[in-house]
Amino acid sequence: MRADARKNRDHVLAVAGTAITEQGVDVSLRDIARRADVGLATLLRHFPTREALLEALLHTSFEELTATASDLETSSSPEDALGSWLRDCVAWTTEYRGVTVLMAAAIEDPDSALHASCVTLRAAGARLLTRAQAAGTARTDMDGTDLFALIAALAWLGDQPSLAPRADHLFDVVASAILTKG
Repeated sequence: MRADARKNRDHVLAVAGTAITEQGVDVSLRDIARRADVGLATLLRHFPTREALLEALLHTSFEELTATASDLETSSSPEDALGSWLRDCVAWTTEYRGVTVLMAAAIEDPDSALHASCVTLRAAGARLLTRAQAAGTARTDMDGTDLFALIAALAWLGDQPSLAPRADHLFDVVASAILTKG
């Protein structure tokens, strides 16, 4: 990619990140292009779909959360690893309002630009859950899909103005329902 095209792409991603943080994932692509001071055709040349834009924007975060899960597997107790990773995931998903809806749909759609990243993230959480289950510190009647759904539900709580003040408390309630005392 040419240097000027790369610069344009990076600028569009930075502007898109701000717009999505402020307005959610349904922000108009036309609005993102206008804010980035590029034409809609330029935005679509770099990112032909909303999901392609989101994948490019979120790719690094997906990789970081997956790497964090791997690090926690070797550096923390099974219970602490799962609890910490779950909190990190929920915090990250609340950064971009509405992203969990797209992630939930993408995990079921192999053609989605977000599919591979979502499947990898779910697998990372499933490994932590399985490890905690084997240690007797997590419920055994749930799997990685359930964990992924709970992350989405907890992130949704943070997106609701009337519930956001209770999000941390509700996270603790859900985490204590997942994690047992072995």
